[in-house]
Amino acid sequence: MRAYDIIFKKRNGEKLSPEELEFIVTGFIRETIPDYQMAAFLMAAFIQGLDDEETANLTRIMLYSGRVIDLAEIRGPKIDKHSTGGVGDGISLVLAPLVASCGVVVPMMSGRGLGHTGGTLDKLESIPGFRVNLSVEEFKKQLSAIGVAMIGQTEDVCPADKKIYALRDVTATVDSISLIAASIMSKKLAEGADGLVLDVKTGNGAFMTGRDSARALARAMVSIGKLSGKKMLAIISDMNQPLGRMVGNALEIGQAIEVLHGNGPGDFQKLVLELGGRMLILGKIVSDLDNAKKILQEKIKKKEALKKFAEMVKWQGGDPEVVVNPQKVLPTAKKEEVIVAREDGWLSGYVTRDIGVAAIYLRAGREKKEDTIDYSAGIRIEKKIGDIVRKGEPLFRLYYNDLAAENLAMARRLIQNSITITSTRPPELPLIYEEIK
Repeated sequence: MRAYDIIFKKRNGEKLSPEELEFIVTGFIRETIPDYQMAAFLMAAFIQGLDDEETANLTRIMLYSGRVIDLAEIRGPKIDKHSTGGVGDGISLVLAPLVASCGVVVPMMSGRGLGHTGGTLDKLESIPGFRVNLSVEEFKKQLSAIGVAMIGQTEDVCPADKKIYALRDVTATVDSISLIAASIMSKKLAEGADGLVLDVKTGNGAFMTGRDSARALARAMVSIGKLSGKKMLAIISDMNQPLGRMVGNALEIGQAIEVLHGNGPGDFQKLVLELGGRMLILGKIVSDLDNAKKILQEKIKKKEALKKFAEMVKWQGGDPEVVVNPQKVLPTAKKEEVIVAREDGWLSGYVTRDIGVAAIYLRAGREKKEDTIDYSAGIRIEKKIGDIVRKGEPLFRLYYNDLAAENLAMARRLIQNSITITSTRPPELPLIYEEIK
């Protein structure tokens, strides 16, 4: 078998066998196939596409390139959730302890922020002392004891994905539905969960800006999961405005704690219940969504979800006092700037991606992996689409510390230009567009 023949075959739109896919991926990892041939293969796959079976086979090969965590010894249904990312998407911070408080084990491996979207690990690390880099043994021990852990990907999980992604990043082959699906699902399958609920974002703050591409990605990932014997379900949710009110690490932890206390933004609470309810259904705790939501609301009301969050924080080295007094425990920015409305009207639209980019200029996120984050920095969103605004009324609050003048100016400019105010009320945006099983 030769790499040349596999590239030639895919270039011509032919279907590749599992053996051919394994040959090229394994050869690339072992460095018997050079970068330039793998780059040619990725471009051929990008242009011609991979069918469901090819995508599932590629996922399996990447999955078994490293360690696959076995959670069979841990009692109870094991269900995870994955979001494709957006602005203000701190849902996992509430969802993991909430669902765990209902008897579902939640083994969550999360990522860091890159680009305009935030990362769950960065948010958790804004809690002083919180450890995200647990060993697999620590991960399993914690899951057995309290039913939830939120950690970073270990070095020995899916090494093929890391190497292939680095090449995709510099060869304009990132935004392929099949390659994205294989990348995400190889990592999620390695966690050892029985099932997975996917939150695929669409809109101007999502990676999949169009509904059709979001649907195609959701279907591809659901198909891969099912072919791998997992229980799968996906929703397509809106990211045409920031989720909740906060963008930034400590700010989003504070908001998550507020939601666990039974308060917080309505859209955030609603999405937590929609996703959490589906996790309970996959875990066979309950069979219908309405009852699932009632169970979740009861766990919040009785503070059992909040207690589970505090338990997780303590197990992972953080200060559990954060659930009682977040203002004291979490870092706070020294400076605040208010951005006000320039006219009266209805808030009719956001350029959501630009709000995420503005947060990076405030140092709440990173442009490069090695950048240092200011955990206290971020943005508070004062108005949602459909709200009436008056000239001079606060729209945003920017929180920051020591910043270069040009960074603050750029953040301010992006924020000011990110909103549309009209004289007529805009149509209401749905939070969830559709469900894919």
